[in-house]
Amino acid sequence: AKSIPSDGEIRHYVTTETGGGIPSLDVKEATENCEALNVVNTGNPGNLKQCLAIIQGYESYHIQRWMRKDPKTSEINLNADLISASRGQGSYGLSDFNAPSHSDTEQHFKKLKTYLETLDDVTSELKPILKSVASKENNVIIMTCNFGQSELLINFMCNAKNKNLDTSNILLFPTDEDTHKLAESLGLKSYLDKRNFDALPSGEARRYGDPNFVRMMYAKVVCVQLTNMLGYNVLFQDVDIVWYRNPLEYFLDQNNPYPDFDMYFQEDGAHSVRYAPLSANSGFYYVKSSKKTRHMLKSLLFEGDVII
Repeated sequence: AKSIPSDGEIRHYVTTETGGGIPSLDVKEATENCEALNVVNTGNPGNLKQCLAIIQGYESYHIQRWMRKDPKTSEINLNADLISASRGQGSYGLSDFNAPSHSDTEQHFKKLKTYLETLDDVTSELKPILKSVASKENNVIIMTCNFGQSELLINFMCNAKNKNLDTSNILLFPTDEDTHKLAESLGLKSYLDKRNFDALPSGEARRYGDPNFVRMMYAKVVCVQLTNMLGYNVLFQDVDIVWYRNPLEYFLDQNNPYPDFDMYFQEDGAHSVRYAPLSANSGFYYVKSSKKTRHMLKSLLFEGDVII
């Protein structure tokens, strides 16, 4: 009752049987006495007969989902008991997400073995390059690209030069020799990590999620993780983005709406269960160097068979 709004009429509505229930309130009035606020995001894309239960217990940061599923077919059956369901199970009762296959894990372990065995050499080469590229605020803008995406890289640089935008804080991680040479000819600092990227494709992805697209995700993880681990704040962006102005200015502005953050992502626009709960897009994001972000990116690298 301590967190109920102070207005006497509202308190009467909420705390007595004759009050008539909770009235509609604006956010400021409804939360005026809240020291903490739990928000539950929920939807019903499958148009199920869905219920929401709020139960007193331990503080949880997860939603427990239950569904009436036929134990043999996993299909929805109102005559079946409610059983625990994962977030990936759709309205038809089947899971949208599968664990990595043995083959996926084996392939990732090989990449991870190379990464760990060459880490000292890679970081010793990378440290002086990062030092020369970093801004005075310790920021580095990271991009990665193969030759199939080189036209997008050229387009990015032409746009930046046309607008007289500073690109001196950008470091490109190319995945092949041709892209490395192209980047240097465009005036970009470039670091070619042949140890980790030599087996990656040089051709462009034909569509979202195709094999080339998926394999290039490994380069996106490694280049950010290495830079972050070495103590730098990272703005990562895909090469298909062009600037109207240097985006670092926004993240360094203490007057922006959210100055206290660890990671700041572009909103993806896809709000399906696959991208829940934050719909973060990995094509443009800023990461501060901290214990939490280093742990997060290390976990992403080690769990690569899930995402790659």
